[in-house]
Amino acid sequence: MTPELAFTIANTLILPAWLLLAVAPRWVVTRRLVRSGAWPLLYAAAYGCLLVVHYLGQHGGEGGFGSLAEVAALFRDPWALTAGWAHYLCFDLCVGIWEVRDAERRGLPHVLLIPALLFTFLVGPLGLLLYAGLRLLRPAPATEVATTTLA
Repeated sequence: MTPELAFTIANTLILPAWLLLAVAPRWVVTRRLVRSGAWPLLYAAAYGCLLVVHYLGQHGGEGGFGSLAEVAALFRDPWALTAGWAHYLCFDLCVGIWEVRDAERRGLPHVLLIPALLFTFLVGPLGLLLYAGLRLLRPAPATEVATTTLA
């Protein structure tokens, strides 16, 4: 397998999860495969495997997280870059799952959530920011206000 193939597989396999969240969030398949956390856990495992491939490879000792230059050096290795992409895909999906759960708890119509899900999928933090704005339309139920933040 090449880093390019791993990247293509990761990009392709994340699409059904996002589609399920957007069009069938309450379907039993969505609940079992996506909302349960199973799909992101697969990406977490893939991320771990990609990191191992990077650190065992010829560029394993290059780069780090202590400076922008070290991160740039790390991501010059295609395996590390692919691992980083899997990291983004995994965490963005976790945010999307949380948005769906939180919107349901608040009684926010799902159709209003779809743009936030799209933004979360495409430009992660901006989707979260959009959803934070949507949350203002429907405050948390009174019993949850004291304990509810972004959790």
